[in-house]
Amino acid sequence: MLREVARSNALFICSTNLSSSPTAERIYCDDPRLAVRSRGLGPKAARRISLEDLDWAEIIFVMEEAQLDQLQANYQEACPASKIRVLDIPERYPLMDLRLVTLLQEKVESLLKEHYGK
Repeated sequence: MLREVARSNALFICSTNLSSSPTAERIYCDDPRLAVRSRGLGPKAARRISLEDLDWAEIIFVMEEAQLDQLQANYQEACPASKIRVLDIPERYPLMDLRLVTLLQEKVESLLKEHYGK
């Protein structure tokens, strides 16, 4: 009998939800360790972040330090700093760019091991 392992809810955030965070969502959508969503912080984001998303997330990955600052300024109570990890990936890569995919995999895997021991 196979034992089902609980998945952690991971939220990937960038400014517009057009390249960086959707790429991360595509990379990790079939990962058995994670249930994933991607959102944007900007007013013109394809999928704008909500309080429901922040409540749902157990770990939040932001691409840049500026997004951490924006989250803490606008959603401090709903988004404790302990849930947020900064990937330090500049938002200059197009959707599914090989360099972006590689950076995301390297940084997310490292942080998952640190955060969850997975």
